[in-house]
Amino acid sequence: MAKASSSTDKSPEEVEELVKELAREGNSPSEIGLILRDQYGVPSVKEATGKKMSEILKSIGESPEVPEDLMSLLSKAVDLHDHLERNPRDSRTKRSLEELESRIHELTKYYKKKGRLPEAWRYSPAAAELLVRE
Repeated sequence: MAKASSSTDKSPEEVEELVKELAREGNSPSEIGLILRDQYGVPSVKEATGKKMSEILKSIGESPEVPEDLMSLLSKAVDLHDHLERNPRDSRTKRSLEELESRIHELTKYYKKKGRLPEAWRYSPAAAELLVRE
């Protein structure tokens, strides 16, 4: 089985401009990656430009304030809290929520260490709901 080549007919500057344009349209980093892969034949932004997508987004001020993977976990936590309000005796969901909140705390600690989240940032179900609902 032949390995697909990572070369693209786009220059690094063109790829960077595409990333900026797609970000300004409101696409998330993962959506930008999928669009670049599927529509423009760019398998990896880092291979094409030498920069990570997060670096490009940060340079234009389009970097999400809460990392995308953490936001996904927060959204799931909000959904589970809503479910538990309607079904307070659902013990499986309570356990799932405990495990999910544990992952949120670990990821929060990691992002604080990396400087992607402010040190004062704290997880709370109410704050998560505000973030997710915006």
